[in-house]
Amino acid sequence: MRTIRPSRRTDSCEHKTVTSVRVDKWLWAARFFKTRSLAARACELSRIQSNGQTAKPAREVRIGDMLRIANDGGDFEIEVLLLSEVRGPASIAQALYCETEASRELRQKVAAERKALQQFEQLPAGRPSKRDRRHIIQFRGRA
Repeated sequence: MRTIRPSRRTDSCEHKTVTSVRVDKWLWAARFFKTRSLAARACELSRIQSNGQTAKPAREVRIGDMLRIANDGGDFEIEVLLLSEVRGPASIAQALYCETEASRELRQKVAAERKALQQFEQLPAGRPSKRDRRHIIQFRGRA
């Protein structure tokens, strides 16, 4: 014989309205960083600024805050529109913030410059010779 346990009622739980979120959680939820620990590390390295001040990982983010984010994708200047503590789909993550027009133009300009530089960069035809390796090692300062 099987005993049936009563299920927990979820409608008795209160849904609290979130007024602020830790900056490292928000950056992870908004998909600026793949992991929360990477977001926290960026805060520790002063790559995140909130309203003109460097942000520590535990700093609270509120709606309307201006964030400056420096990551591999470029430098972003954004305004926080919504708060979230959970990582969701990219379409929802993009609704959490609005990037300023100046920031978007600057990122596109830097990307175009980087792309133009790649066209003029000449890669070596093959492996470096023994003499070339000596020059590379000497340049790096190993010997």
